[in-house]
Amino acid sequence: MSERDIQAEIHATVTANPVVLYMKGTPTFPQCGFSANAVAILKACGAQVHAVNVLADDDIRQGIKEYANWPTIPQLYINGEFIGGSDIMKEMYQSGELQKVLGN
Repeated sequence: MSERDIQAEIHATVTANPVVLYMKGTPTFPQCGFSANAVAILKACGAQVHAVNVLADDDIRQGIKEYANWPTIPQLYINGEFIGGSDIMKEMYQSGELQKVLGN
């Protein structure tokens, strides 16, 4: 069995999808308040989101923290670039910046 290259998997996911949200749970059933807030903000922006449930894969759950050097989940990526977590998303949404980055 070959060793998974988690960083390569994460990189492939964030570069293959315009909007990626690493979250606890799924958009229809978030497993934490921060992930629920992140989903609500993206829905309010009308964004098509590729969501990754970190609770379903411990390797991804740990690897995503290392990938962006960011200790918390959720994590939002737009066009391959790390944007931030729930609090940053909220601030950007309230200022209108998130909508601009999403092209809405």
